[in-house]
Amino acid sequence: MTTRTWDLVLFGATGFTGALVAEYLSQHAPPELRIALAGRNKDKLEGVKRSFGEKGARFGTLIGDSSDPASIAAIATQTRVLCTTVGPYAKYGLPVVEACAKAGTHYCDLTGEPQFMRRSIDGWNATAQSTGARIVHTCGFDSIPSDLGLLTLTEFLKAQGRSGQLERATLAVLKLKGAFSGGTIASLFNGLEEAQADRSVRKVMGDPYALSPDRAKEPDLGRQRDLTSVKYDDFLASWTAPFVMASVNTRVVRRSNALLGYAYGARLDYREVTALRPGLKGLVFGGVMTAGMGALVASQFFGPTKVLAQRLLPKPGEGPDKAARDAGSFRMRIEAKTVEGDRAHAIVVGTSDPGYGETAKMLSHAAMCLAMDEAKLPRRAGVLTPATAMGMTLVERLRGAGMTFEAAMGAR
Repeated sequence: MTTRTWDLVLFGATGFTGALVAEYLSQHAPPELRIALAGRNKDKLEGVKRSFGEKGARFGTLIGDSSDPASIAAIATQTRVLCTTVGPYAKYGLPVVEACAKAGTHYCDLTGEPQFMRRSIDGWNATAQSTGARIVHTCGFDSIPSDLGLLTLTEFLKAQGRSGQLERATLAVLKLKGAFSGGTIASLFNGLEEAQADRSVRKVMGDPYALSPDRAKEPDLGRQRDLTSVKYDDFLASWTAPFVMASVNTRVVRRSNALLGYAYGARLDYREVTALRPGLKGLVFGGVMTAGMGALVASQFFGPTKVLAQRLLPKPGEGPDKAARDAGSFRMRIEAKTVEGDRAHAIVVGTSDPGYGETAKMLSHAAMCLAMDEAKLPRRAGVLTPATAMGMTLVERLRGAGMTFEAAMGAR
């Protein structure tokens, strides 16, 4: 990569989540890291910088708009890493991916949109490979806990003298305290609209291997449908309910497995669920939660309820205050069975609101990892995943930032 003016540019810094990422970088990025904030409005960008006091003075300012590809291309050529929070990515993301792939600039984002990731792979994977760019999607709550959690587990197994090959793995959400961001909801609604209008989008969203680098090489393990109702899981010995992000996270993990030459297992059966508390209260909660998720999705297919839902739910740019973010947390457990018949598990824990505090932390460290840890990263380019682009180097960064990634033998 040729000499660039900036090490890291944050695009979308005036949005709610973007401002949280900017704040985190102002507090935790080393002073020698050259960082600029980018967006459409210079006055708003300067306002974000002023809100951090003296710590904001370190940031440069760049103007760009995803509807103006030339402005995005100009930004991409000035930086080693472009980190973007501008979504829905299916609407605004591809020009940024294109610019980074062509310029050989590393890229990271917060998308949870499979249709956008598929377009990114089909359109710009080959270009990014040729220029050496790492295009890394899903660097927030979806899908770093899932993607790096399973990587942590398989690396632990190898360190124990096992093959690391898994027959089965299920991620169970044990605790999830926090609010969905307006951006996440906007991305969800946009995806439903696209799926309703376009059969090819429905096909991508329904395919468990939608992000595979080579669909024909994937194993036939049956339908592998994401859970849609309350169900007892014998493997977990627990009642379970759907996990809203499973349809994204599972696809990302399967892409990681394929890109790593099926290092997790050639016939890995991977799923994600919400684990319910024992007893009637847990079952009732699971039923209510499942019905609520179904109602939210159904509301988007009927005009009046669609308008009502979009009025009542958080909008892009909206989010909880600091006290609410600090009060949030999440805890996940991955239960696995190896091809040798052993049981093992991994625990992933975050200590603030998953969609805001922890997501800002994860995206910030992903961007810093791409900018600062080049020599430690896998020699790989193209449209990647957190596990395949940054691997255990990012895990160690996040551990240092207070997150938990642990693994042990036996069922939990």
